[in-house]
Amino acid sequence: MTLLLTDDEVAQRLDGTTAVAAMRAALLAAYSGRLVAPPRASAALHGGRLVTAAGQLTEEWYGFRSYDTFGHPDAEQLVVLHDAGSGRIRAIAVGEEIGSRGSGALGAVAVDTLARPDAATVGVLGAGRQAWAHVWATAAVRPLREVTVHCRTPAVRDAFAARVRAELGVPARAVTSASEAVRDRDLVVLATDSPVPVIDPADLAPGTHVNVVGFKQQGRAEFGTDLLDRAEVLVTDSLAQAMDYRPPMLAAVAPYADRLRHLGALLTGEQPGRTDADQVTLFCSVGLAGAEVFLLDRLARVEALPA
Repeated sequence: MTLLLTDDEVAQRLDGTTAVAAMRAALLAAYSGRLVAPPRASAALHGGRLVTAAGQLTEEWYGFRSYDTFGHPDAEQLVVLHDAGSGRIRAIAVGEEIGSRGSGALGAVAVDTLARPDAATVGVLGAGRQAWAHVWATAAVRPLREVTVHCRTPAVRDAFAARVRAELGVPARAVTSASEAVRDRDLVVLATDSPVPVIDPADLAPGTHVNVVGFKQQGRAEFGTDLLDRAEVLVTDSLAQAMDYRPPMLAAVAPYADRLRHLGALLTGEQPGRTDADQVTLFCSVGLAGAEVFLLDRLARVEALPA
């Protein structure tokens, strides 16, 4: 029988530790070639696009995530998991939670791999679903001491800080500027919908790790090349996707492309990550194809266990 999960059910059943472990396994599988993860496919429609990210864990499953760019406030995403042997649909997730929490968990793997071991403070720009998921997952890999958050709408950032306090038990406060949010933080998350830079790298303390989640292309990016210049280590979750952006992703063109590393290479130890406590490190989240299906498979396996 096909498992059908709603956003509420995903949120109830998925904990940060499980999500991070699944995304770590997905990154390692992608780097080894066992997870087939091609760049997203996009179909141009009237007024928007329908985007599909397909993936395959060889000999186990295949599936996809689909979403649109029409901008509907109640738009939903779809994640579908097929059994590799039979083609049967094992599970379906409808909504946005599995996508955002998978993205947050990928970011948490980057934090666990690149941030200083004692990192405990987080500065967040943006207060939407992606921002929340990154803090939620990061709390599974570091004992957070404080979260500061800034976005354009005071009520929204206040609600975000209140949710962090209530659901994660982490002290959190809303602040009135981007500089105040990120200054002297160990970890920084950029998860905005801004097409122009929202961060001044001069505000970053030595040793900060940064996750960027929002727009990151030439002509439309929530950060500038000055952030790439400041970062001594650049990583991403999918080199194939990073190189496939049109217009190009900022970190995928000269002089940065030669420095951009696959996070899986750091996990295996084939390439170095942080080598100094004062280095600024940067994770460019581009969306590993198949990651959400990987996560849905983990949830489906737990559901199938005998009570």
